[in-house]
Amino acid sequence: MMKAVLSELMQRIPGKASAEWPTGEPFTLAFAHGSMSVEVYAPKSTDIQTPHDQDELYFIQSGQGELVVAGERHLFEPGMVFFVAAHVEHRFENFSPDFCTWVVFWGPKDGE
Repeated sequence: MMKAVLSELMQRIPGKASAEWPTGEPFTLAFAHGSMSVEVYAPKSTDIQTPHDQDELYFIQSGQGELVVAGERHLFEPGMVFFVAAHVEHRFENFSPDFCTWVVFWGPKDGE
C-alpha cells in the first residue's frame, strides 16, 4: 500500500532551486508505481510549468483561480478535477495564495 499525507508533503515545498525553478520547485513527489506518479503542486503567484510527456489529472485541493488549457479558461475551486492530455499547453492563472492541487501522471510517454 502507498499513502501520502498532504501536510507532510507541503513541508517539502518549495523544493530545490534550479535554472527552471529559480524560487524552488513548487511540487513534490508523493509516490510512484510503474508509469503512475502522484505529486502535490503548489506554485506561488506564477505558474511557469511547461507541457508534460504524460497524461495528467489535477485534483484541486484548495484555492480558486483559472486553469488555462490550450487557450481555454476554466474556473476552478476545491473538489474539481481536470484532465490534461500529454503535450497540451496549460497553466494555472489568477489563483489564490492557498492554491494547492494533487497531480496524477500516468501512461506512456506522449499519452494514451
